[in-house]
Amino acid sequence: MQTERVIFSISQLNAEVGQLLSQGLPALWVEGEISNFIRASSGHLYLGLKDAGAQVRCAMFKGRASSLKLIPKNGLKVLVRGKVGLYEPRGEYQFIIEHMEDAGVGALQRQFEELKRSLQAQGLFAPEHKQTLPAFPRCIGVITSPTGAAIRDIINVLKRRCPQIPVMVYPVLVQGEGSKEQIVNAIRQADREQRCDVLILARGGGSIEDLWSFNEEVVAHAIYACSLPIISGVGHEIDFTIADFVADVRAPTPSAAAELVSPDMAALQTQVQRLFFQLQRTQQRRLQTASEHLQRLQQRLENQRPTNRLQQKVQRLDELDMRLRAALQRYLQSQQQRVMNLSSRLHLQSPQRQIPRQQAQLLRWQQYLHVLIQQRLAKARDKLQMQAGQLHALSPLATLERGYGIVRHQETGTVIRSTTALRLGQTVTTQLQDGSFESIVTRVP
Repeated sequence: MQTERVIFSISQLNAEVGQLLSQGLPALWVEGEISNFIRASSGHLYLGLKDAGAQVRCAMFKGRASSLKLIPKNGLKVLVRGKVGLYEPRGEYQFIIEHMEDAGVGALQRQFEELKRSLQAQGLFAPEHKQTLPAFPRCIGVITSPTGAAIRDIINVLKRRCPQIPVMVYPVLVQGEGSKEQIVNAIRQADREQRCDVLILARGGGSIEDLWSFNEEVVAHAIYACSLPIISGVGHEIDFTIADFVADVRAPTPSAAAELVSPDMAALQTQVQRLFFQLQRTQQRRLQTASEHLQRLQQRLENQRPTNRLQQKVQRLDELDMRLRAALQRYLQSQQQRVMNLSSRLHLQSPQRQIPRQQAQLLRWQQYLHVLIQQRLAKARDKLQMQAGQLHALSPLATLERGYGIVRHQETGTVIRSTTALRLGQTVTTQLQDGSFESIVTRVP
């Protein structure tokens, strides 16, 4: 049995092969040397890539070619990424380039990516380690080449935005041999001196080889260990270095770094002026509000007529004052009258007036007393004489006048009434009318 034949045209064949190539092979990286380079007027690039044993035709269309960083030329070894396709009109397969870079740059890029992954794993990119830039730095340090365009751009920006902030430049090489050591030493010196509040690490744009000093691991660790906040302003906006990831802040350009680290005095003055006007308006509104409130209070005060009430209170006070004065006057007069009355009574009862009267009365009483005393003395004398007569009549002295005597013990003075009281040799005293004598008992009957 004869099978049905399927006949392809050349166009169909090439289309089928082209579809098989584009679907069967993924995007590829290819390394080779440029040959037969042509830049068409349309902007497309046509070239061949070759190695020691083969070559392949390549095309790079305008949309991709316009973003190339390098300038393609014959003999340049490049690394390209793209897809395999077929140029159907001639039945030739070709490599459609989407990206092209210098082969040496590609090696550096792979090294960059490997170092980036390693440092990220070590925590050098951690956000919690990032420091905040000071809002108003007292001194700004710049680590860069003293002769490059970056330092001029930075100084121009700082002079324009905040000329009063001093700038300290730490001059270093920014590429080539010895540059990484100088950058590390400058960072450590600034950290040790602490004369600046913030550091700008900067250089102008360039190729990846030119910027490689800022991709060194030792530089990354120096930035991470620095206690001062660091802003990285290396290269252009499209350039990225390891320093950008480790630094506290990344700026797209050196000029942008200077703007980020310095306050804009003109803008601050404008803001201060705006705030001043705002404060002034606020104060005016508050004053206006207070004035209106005061007017309302004054109106309320006027409505309540405090002047009239005050006048009434003053009049009442005057009235009470006069009443008080009158009462005091009456009280004083009554007291004065009382004093006069008491004075009169005192005058009437004055001792000066009573003394003569009392003296006369005393004299009369003295005379009366004298008479009484004389009378009583006379009576007492008469009575005494009578009693003396009676006593004399009874007195032993009267007996003695009649010739009798009184015998007494000499020692005791007692009267001897009986001879039984006598003893021989005893001394006795005999009292007579006109005297006494002693005698000794010689015989007792």
